[in-house]
Amino acid sequence: MVTNRYADTSVVVVGGGFAGTTCAKRLARHGVHVTLVDKHNYTQFQPMLYQLATAQATVLDVARPLRDLFRTQPNVEVKMATVTAADPFTKTVTCADGTRFAGDYLVLAAGAQPNFFGTPGAREHTFPLYALRDAQRLRSRIFELFEDADRNPKLIDHGALNFVIVGAGATGVETAGALADLVNDVMPERFHDLAVDVARIYVVDPAPVVLAPFSDRVHAYAADVLRRKRVHLLLGVRVTEVRPDGVVLSDGSEIATRAVVWAGGIEAESVASHAGVEPGHGRRVDVYPDLTVPHCERVYALGDLANTPGPDGAPFPQLGSVALQAGRWAADNIVADIAGRPRAPFHYRDKGIMAMIGRNAAVAEMGPRRRELQGVLAYLAWLGVHAYLLDGFRQRVDAVRTWAWDYLSKSRASSIIDRPDAAAVDWPAAVGESHG
Repeated sequence: MVTNRYADTSVVVVGGGFAGTTCAKRLARHGVHVTLVDKHNYTQFQPMLYQLATAQATVLDVARPLRDLFRTQPNVEVKMATVTAADPFTKTVTCADGTRFAGDYLVLAAGAQPNFFGTPGAREHTFPLYALRDAQRLRSRIFELFEDADRNPKLIDHGALNFVIVGAGATGVETAGALADLVNDVMPERFHDLAVDVARIYVVDPAPVVLAPFSDRVHAYAADVLRRKRVHLLLGVRVTEVRPDGVVLSDGSEIATRAVVWAGGIEAESVASHAGVEPGHGRRVDVYPDLTVPHCERVYALGDLANTPGPDGAPFPQLGSVALQAGRWAADNIVADIAGRPRAPFHYRDKGIMAMIGRNAAVAEMGPRRRELQGVLAYLAWLGVHAYLLDGFRQRVDAVRTWAWDYLSKSRASSIIDRPDAAAVDWPAAVGESHG
């Protein structure tokens, strides 16, 4: 039964990702009035964005309207607005259009954005994979490049079919594996007159291994799988400059390309720098173990926006599972605070880490003891875990159906160029002549 002390309390939640939506849902069950503010009218399933970019999944598989999530909870108001600043002392946020929202509590869960580490040209000429529009733009560019090369094979010599992925973490490796499957298995059946095997996929990372957070055995397995898929691993070097027509590496070499995927790291969304507190590592907001912001009463920071301290004092990694659990925990602490009970320090249940490397190939380290899985078993585990994490029965069914169809037929129904603004390449006139 909802009591007045909950119903009379208002909470402003900034961000409609894992942490924000989970927190809002849990608060809503107690009757708390929630205002959820996000710059989009949808929530996205970020772990599957690379599948959208490589036409393995559709927009409806990876995104869902925020208002649909809360259609049965009238005490949650969804507002589409871009938050530009937050006042932790008045629990007020200000949006780009001047609109303000205030509550008794403030939850900052705006997520992350790409961290380009000051690399010249990276912001202007790369395709990050941290938002729905990023994946759509990259997908359109990939298919446009194949269309261009099919129309005029001379463009291949100018990097039309060279794809560079910056970063060998989970996002980079998963993108490389999916892109390799697209190039090796799907494109030959689509482009009969094009020598698709000349396409080159490069993964560049200053680390000496791929999937650095995993074990040495996983490093070796993942590298072997990628090489068998004809992915070129350029490890121990970094991208020092990104140009419109290629990248420059720290060893002085250059790669001609018109598609650079940035998977080189993240930092907190810009609102973290305008939240009235001094940002910590990664421009994220430091928090106490109970997820509250130091010296800011009734203010919480969650997910990729926060440096959430672990048992050893080091921050937890920016993972979806951390954000989900933090969202629930913050809501429970707010409810406890309203009821006059003490808040509890965040306790994370480590369910492990995993990464897909392509068809029938994945790696997983499950549970706190990191039980290792590789190959088909890890592939099935990845599918099961991510289907479970998808929000909504219909979305789960649609995603599983898409995965099954892709597995059985190698078809990519969503291989359309729907973002011509990002797809078009300004080729030099000297190489832009039609193929005769």
